[in-house]
Amino acid sequence: MTDTSRAGDPVGAPPVRQDPGRGIASPDGLSETSIDGMDLVLRTPGEGRLVVSVQGELDMLTAPQLRREVIEQLPTSTVVVLDLDGVTFLGTSGLAALIELREHTQKSGTQLSLACTERRVLRPLGIAGLHHLFDIHDSVDEALSATL
Repeated sequence: MTDTSRAGDPVGAPPVRQDPGRGIASPDGLSETSIDGMDLVLRTPGEGRLVVSVQGELDMLTAPQLRREVIEQLPTSTVVVLDLDGVTFLGTSGLAALIELREHTQKSGTQLSLACTERRVLRPLGIAGLHHLFDIHDSVDEALSATL
C-alpha cells in the first residue's frame, strides 16, 4: 500500500492509503477506485462537499469511470471539486467527461469546481475553448473556500 496524501489536500483530511486495482470504501468518507491508468480518491471534507482526486490518465478508457463515480455522488453533494493536478494525460474523451459532469452538476443544482495548476490539463481545456465553462482554482482549499 502506498500513501497518496498530498501537501495541497484540505486541512484535516486524513491521508489516504491506496491498494491499487481495487475499489475501497472506508467509514470516514473516503473511497478509492482504480482502473487501468487512473486512480480516483473520493473524500467528503464536509457535509455535501465532495472532493475527487484524479491520478493518471483521463482518456476513453478511464473517463466513463470518473463520470460514474461523480454522478453516483450527486444526490448527496452540493459542491464537487475535481482535483486534476494528478492527471498525467487529458484526452478528448476526458474533456467530454468534464463537459458531461458540468451538465449533470448544473441539472442537479450542484456546484462544480476544478482544482488544477498543471499545464497538461489547462492547455487542452484552453485549446478546446472550454476553460471559460469551468470554475478553476489553484488548489482544493481555494475551490472549497470559494463555495462558502
